[in-house]
Amino acid sequence: MARPLSKIAPDWWDYTTLDKGILDDAAKLTPKDMLALSRPGFKVVFYDTLEEFYAAEALEYIQAWLQSTPDNPVGVCGPIGPTEQLPIVAQIVNAIGLNLKDSHFWGMDEWYIDGKEAPEDHPLSFAKADKEMLFNRILPDLKMPEKNLHFPKADPTEYIKSWDGVRCAMMQGGQGDIKHWAFNDPLKREGKYKDNPPTPEEYLQLSTRVVDLHPVTVMQNARTSGGGKVDLVPNQAVSVGPVQTWKAEKVSIWQAGTHDNAFGQRLTTFMIGKKLPDAAVPMSLLALHPNVQFNFFVGGIGSCEVEMH
Repeated sequence: MARPLSKIAPDWWDYTTLDKGILDDAAKLTPKDMLALSRPGFKVVFYDTLEEFYAAEALEYIQAWLQSTPDNPVGVCGPIGPTEQLPIVAQIVNAIGLNLKDSHFWGMDEWYIDGKEAPEDHPLSFAKADKEMLFNRILPDLKMPEKNLHFPKADPTEYIKSWDGVRCAMMQGGQGDIKHWAFNDPLKREGKYKDNPPTPEEYLQLSTRVVDLHPVTVMQNARTSGGGKVDLVPNQAVSVGPVQTWKAEKVSIWQAGTHDNAFGQRLTTFMIGKKLPDAAVPMSLLALHPNVQFNFFVGGIGSCEVEMH
């Protein structure tokens, strides 16, 4: 039986093309049900307060960088959503005197505009945000060397090479409305993928590359970062790929309820917990990664009950 067209962007694959039974089962999950979906290789963690949530998220950076030595450099791959943890990371680094000279950082993604990555003077630049919220706040004698900061470029060759010889202890991120990590969006419904999305195995072969952004992703970034000004948001980005993601020893996803909604948080938890990978829901492909943790702020989990506004 043919899969349905997307209800939100018929020329694309996305979660609305899934079997209705999966959508309905996910919507029924209670917070207790979500916790129960933990299994070997997938852990669900709840935090009662935002203070605990963002402190724990920041501490993941610290715990990774503490492992770094000259002979065994260690890095973190981090997001621009959420960002609330970034100033806390800088504060802890300064407070404990953590020298980052042997540590590394990979940015997850960057906008792609007119054939090249967005410059750091672009108002939505991810590299700019990382530096302003984290790296520029670190004391000079503790700073990470510029050569150890790796941001994806339109030509991703150097970025891809930077993953060799450095251990990525942790990739951290959020979840977008379209159920992506980084900008690993669903693909367009065209060519060989007109009738079915890529298989999970095909999608997982993708490396860092320029991607077309699903319309939902463009709208979300306008809402969360641009005050709703959609024309400010590019239609393409450079995104870290599954190939690099599988080099990370752990993938840690943080959901405070400010990016994806109550249903989205449940859907990917359900699909990963039940091992139901589907490339129309890229986040669900993390069901195939050996060490994934989903972190939730209890106050942001919400409910899928109908409530008219």
